[in-house]
Amino acid sequence: MRWDNLTTRDDTAATPALFAADAVTTRTFDTPEFRGITFHEIRARSIVNRVPGASRMPFEWTVNPYRGCSHACVYCFARKTHSYLDLDTGIGFDSQIVVKTNAPELLRRELASRRWTGEHIAMGTNVDCYQRAEGRYQLMPGILTALTERANPFSILTKGTLILRDLELLRRASRVTDIGVSVSVGFTDGELWRTVEPGTPSPERRLDVVRTLSSHGIPCGVLMAPVIPFLGDSPEQLRATVRAIAEAGASSVTPLVLHLRPGAREWFTAWLTHHHPRLLRRYDALYEGGSYAPKWYQRRITGMVHDFAAEYGIGPYVSGAHRNVSGKPDARTEEEPDARTDTPPAQLSLL
Repeated sequence: MRWDNLTTRDDTAATPALFAADAVTTRTFDTPEFRGITFHEIRARSIVNRVPGASRMPFEWTVNPYRGCSHACVYCFARKTHSYLDLDTGIGFDSQIVVKTNAPELLRRELASRRWTGEHIAMGTNVDCYQRAEGRYQLMPGILTALTERANPFSILTKGTLILRDLELLRRASRVTDIGVSVSVGFTDGELWRTVEPGTPSPERRLDVVRTLSSHGIPCGVLMAPVIPFLGDSPEQLRATVRAIAEAGASSVTPLVLHLRPGAREWFTAWLTHHHPRLLRRYDALYEGGSYAPKWYQRRITGMVHDFAAEYGIGPYVSGAHRNVSGKPDARTEEEPDARTDTPPAQLSLL
């Protein structure tokens, strides 16, 4: 396993290591919720990360206390990041979890630096900061406290119900700074959930999180992601999901169609081969142009979700899938740069 960051091609200017190789402790726990999972406890050298300038993300800074995620979502775009440590992007991503045990103290120190000017920090945008590991390591209370002490604006995106443990900390933070919370619920189909997101709380439990946060004065949006082509994109399915989101009291709903980046694409294709082999050709055609579904498809899904949201009284619609995550809109949500055409070919008339 490689613990240092990647170097340049000629090895003449290595980037700083994420953490020292001799500072790694590997643990397993023989309890039902952690069986089969290995935790690599490390002391990170930095915790506030700048998003690369070429990124499509509408935020500039992130905090990620974990690498790898026991949610085991087969489509997770972050799978590729495990390869940077020579870890497997399939089962390894689901079961080899890197824990930055010093995250709260490191964050407190970095926020106190004269160089830090209080920019927005997004959390849960790579892997979920409220995945199962958080129940044991409890890093988020210290992180939220550090942000609150500095009145530093932040946002959280999660599928985890464990966020309710920190409800009072979120309420305290909201009194001194701008915060945003979004819960990810792409569909309400129970059978689809069990196979595509096997390590997550059910969609119903996630919507309970929305309901609870909203009732305690913390507006909570829903990132309706991913909308999965041919499995969760029928008008009936989209309507049922938006209706459930509205009934939970969400402040907004933002659809995001499945994207399949390298690392995630291979794992998702393996899952599709096993569970829905009849769809392989249709996926090959839909994603033949790259990681993103074509523009006409994204527009069709977005249009229907907007219509259903208006019907059920969610609004006004917030343009950009990450406004509740970052506070900034991202106009590229609906029209990705590599989306190919406005017109669906006959063999891909989907809905």
